[in-house]
Amino acid sequence: MENMEKSVLFEQMPVPQAARRLMIPTILSSLVMVIYSMADTYFVGRLNNPIENSAVTLAAPVLLAFNAVNNLFGVGSSSMMSRALGQQDFDKVRKSSAFGFYCSLTCGLAMSFLCATFFQPLLHMLGADSNTLAATAAYMKWTVLCGAAPSILNVVIAYLVRAEGSALHASIGTMSGCVLNIILDPIFIMPWGLDMGASGAGLATFVSNCTACGYFFVLLYVKRRSTYVSIRPKDFKWKKDIVKGVCGVGIPASIQNLLNVTGMTLLNNFTAVYGPDAVAAIGIVQKIYLVPMQIAMGSSQGVMPLVGYSYSAKNYRRMKETVLFIAKVMVPIMVVSSVFCYFRAEWLVGLFMKKEEIVHYGRIFLRADSLAMTFLAVDFLAVGVFQAIGMGKKSLLFAILRKIVFEIPALIVLNRLFGVDGIAYAAFVAEFMLALCAVYMLRRIFKNLMPGKTALRQEAQNEKV
Repeated sequence: MENMEKSVLFEQMPVPQAARRLMIPTILSSLVMVIYSMADTYFVGRLNNPIENSAVTLAAPVLLAFNAVNNLFGVGSSSMMSRALGQQDFDKVRKSSAFGFYCSLTCGLAMSFLCATFFQPLLHMLGADSNTLAATAAYMKWTVLCGAAPSILNVVIAYLVRAEGSALHASIGTMSGCVLNIILDPIFIMPWGLDMGASGAGLATFVSNCTACGYFFVLLYVKRRSTYVSIRPKDFKWKKDIVKGVCGVGIPASIQNLLNVTGMTLLNNFTAVYGPDAVAAIGIVQKIYLVPMQIAMGSSQGVMPLVGYSYSAKNYRRMKETVLFIAKVMVPIMVVSSVFCYFRAEWLVGLFMKKEEIVHYGRIFLRADSLAMTFLAVDFLAVGVFQAIGMGKKSLLFAILRKIVFEIPALIVLNRLFGVDGIAYAAFVAEFMLALCAVYMLRRIFKNLMPGKTALRQEAQNEKV
């Protein structure tokens, strides 16, 4: 019965209804993840100690590096699963999910080991100095040294569950850990609780990720007779077609996140020249920016299974209708978000910290980022399409364009010309240029998949002849 419902979702349900069913739970879980991420910054910020707040900011690139593994095996395996479902190859679906699960578990454990081995050099590379070193180390003890594996696993399993159309269950699992984190944060961080500061924020994150993993393990056990998602060791195979299919999409997605880590590390180091207040401000702005960013990302990631299934089943009209529906919904939402953040920048930053210098820097960064929001939605949609249909090379090209070609050079040039104001607008330059590329490439894809009327008439005439 459940498998019949999945078939209806992917093949028969009207596109707006199917897209909403997949997209809304994904967006909601993404927003809850943002809230829990912001909770760290908010409650640490309530301590009115820039050093503690800087610790959370400086550790962010390592946590973002987890997304490289998430995308390699989460995005890669889920894309492979959706395309296999469209081809009705259910054995490949099970083997792809098992491959993603065990590879992500291995990578999580390996990252913890490597970070523990090179802990001190890593802290200095992230930009920690004598003032912020101890607080950053305490935060990373829980989030990285102990928490890499559960942090990665709960995201990857959510991708696997979502790939077969169970977006609601994927979202519940993700949100269960996030809600717990929000509850634990003030208890562990604040003076009236355990008074652990940034270390308490890290411990709350570790506990919440373990809880989310627990939910998914129970879910997969209960649904073991009706789900195609498998974490059984016997389904883990190093088959060439599975490795190639997963890595063909996953490696470019992983490289994209590694480039994001590089960009964020460079941004933190450029900003550190202007003092801990500037670093704390950019950390706060990054948390605020996560709200529209996760809405845009959640929409594109949510409909990836529908796009991938339709593409594999050669239902290109349904695929195009899905992409256009998301664009028509998300672009207006991003425009409204952009206007709100631009004109309320000072108030939004002040919600986290009241220090005048931090609010000043935060206003500059948030106004610049707000201009990039609409273009960000277009960029995420294009990358989501590339990943869903197995065009890993195009998503890799986008990753290179965003960071190497556009953002990092803009960061260096604008910093020299305008100082901290220039740093703030580097992301806007990159997203604007990338959006132009996105529109061009999406139009080419659909033009190749769906010939125009002239081409169709010519094809019909050839068949008659």
